[in-house]
Amino acid sequence: MSRAHLARWHAYMEGGSDPALLADLLADDAVFHSPVVHTPQVGKPIVMAYLVAASHTLGNESFRYVRELVDGDEMMLEFVTEMDGITVNGVDIIRFNEAGKIINFKVMVRPLKAINKVWEMMAAQLQAAQG
Repeated sequence: MSRAHLARWHAYMEGGSDPALLADLLADDAVFHSPVVHTPQVGKPIVMAYLVAASHTLGNESFRYVRELVDGDEMMLEFVTEMDGITVNGVDIIRFNEAGKIINFKVMVRPLKAINKVWEMMAAQLQAAQG
């Protein structure tokens, strides 16, 4: 079943990051761990806000997953992308519940200048989304 969960995540990423698909993927009590925000973000609405912002900032035409590790309902997906000429390398660590919904999503990014660029662009995207 874990490969089916992973396939749904890839369909979201490859299909233009449709918020309706994302909403269907997330559990109501999902938790998001940002590489630039200290506290975990809890609840489907805030997790959606962060993941939609991330898809707009990180998920550009250069974004690609380069490695996947799957263990049951837990996945680690290594990605690379480029933002304003800075190469970003990171991992998405995703855990699904028994119903196939994402309950935990953690993003880790390197190097430091990439983290700073992600912080800058994510802050702008979240601000724009708030109005």
